Amino acid sequence: MSDHQELTGPGTQTRRALLAGAGAVGAAVVLTACGGNDAGDGATGQQPTSGGPAVPSTGDAGGGDRQGSQSLATTADVPVGGGKVLAAQGVVITQPAAGQFKGFDPICTHQGCPVSNVDGGTINCTCHGSKFSIEDGSVKAGPATRPLPAKPVKVVGDQISFA
Repeated sequence: MSDHQELTGPGTQTRRALLAGAGAVGAAVVLTACGGNDAGDGATGQQPTSGGPAVPSTGDAGGGDRQGSQSLATTADVPVGGGKVLAAQGVVITQPAAGQFKGFDPICTHQGCPVSNVDGGTINCTCHGSKFSIEDGSVKAGPATRPLPAKPVKVVGDQISFA
């Protein structure tokens, strides 16, 4: 059947017109769901926003140094001689010595499993037992043969972020 059909009666629509109407209804539903209450939120007293990006509660909302808004963890979150797997952020942060922080890719180089923990001075993949150094990501126990790639991190104050 062609999109270019002749109308055969006063109430007949082409497929194109029907789909366009359905799309308009769908768009209206989405826009209505995304719209705010123009009167503000009476329960909390908050006024609606402009719809722009949310301003994080950390960092300088005036546009200054925003390093805090990109913080991965605090220095207190990462134990000396250990580390923390931050899978959602795509990094493992370690502290091999007091005040020395390192970042590594959280995906094991053996078969692509995510590493699961940092314990006993190594970053550990429980899929097949590979262990990596918290100092440089080198392989401490296989079956992995390649080190974890480094991910540069920086510390400003007590906040750790990507460099």
